[in-house]
Amino acid sequence: MTDEPVDAMEKVLGELPVPWVVTVEDVKLAIRALLVHRAEDWPAGPLCGSDRTPYPCLLHRWARRVLRSRGLADDVIDTLAERGGTLAGVPGGWR
Repeated sequence: MTDEPVDAMEKVLGELPVPWVVTVEDVKLAIRALLVHRAEDWPAGPLCGSDRTPYPCLLHRWARRVLRSRGLADDVIDTLAERGGTLAGVPGGWR
C-alpha cells in the first residue's frame, strides 16, 4: 500500500495533516474513515468504496497515519478494518 497521492486532485491539494495532538475523537474519526473508505474491487482495479477514487484514497491514508501516530502497527490496522472496527480481545468489542 502506498501513502502517495494517487489522483490529480490529491497531487494539487496534498495530504491531509495529522493533528499535532491526536485525541480520542481523532482516533474515532480515523477508524470511521478507515471503514468507510475501504477498497472495493472494480475491473479497473481497487477503488475507494466511498468516493470511487483509486485506493487508497486521501481519507484512508489520513486514517492510517493517525492510527500509526498512536502506535498501531499496519497489521493491527488491517485487522481492525477486517473486523469492522471491533478490537480483538476487548469484551463486547469497541466502536
